[in-house]
Amino acid sequence: MSRAVFLTVVAGVAVCIGGFAAALPHRLLDSKGVTPTAAANVWGREVGVLIAAVGVTAFLVRDQPDSPTLRALLIGNVIVQLRLLRQVPTPARLRLTALANRLADVATPSGPTPNQLGNGTAFIPLTALRASLREGPS
Repeated sequence: MSRAVFLTVVAGVAVCIGGFAAALPHRLLDSKGVTPTAAANVWGREVGVLIAAVGVTAFLVRDQPDSPTLRALLIGNVIVQLRLLRQVPTPARLRLTALANRLADVATPSGPTPNQLGNGTAFIPLTALRASLREGPS
């Protein structure tokens, strides 16, 4: 397959996916297991525009001769695509999230559940942990 044909196909796919993400960000977020919020929808639209722009750029350079500039552009495209692929939830990550959600209402050894402790997320800042260790149990 020639580079021109490859970039034409890549451009078509990117414009379709980017257009979908820009037009229907809540559907994109649902497919990734993310609860759509106003801020997440804005982020989804921005990512959609980025993907579509990468596709348009690929289409516009498909017939250009090989050059250091073209190689730099294609390397940037690869970096964008690889980084976006890392955002796809893996089955293991989805299972861990589901387990954490189920355990949110199970009592801890000290008594209260994580939800009762007020931790909306599983993340506890290291500085808060250090302070609680210095102060001891309340």
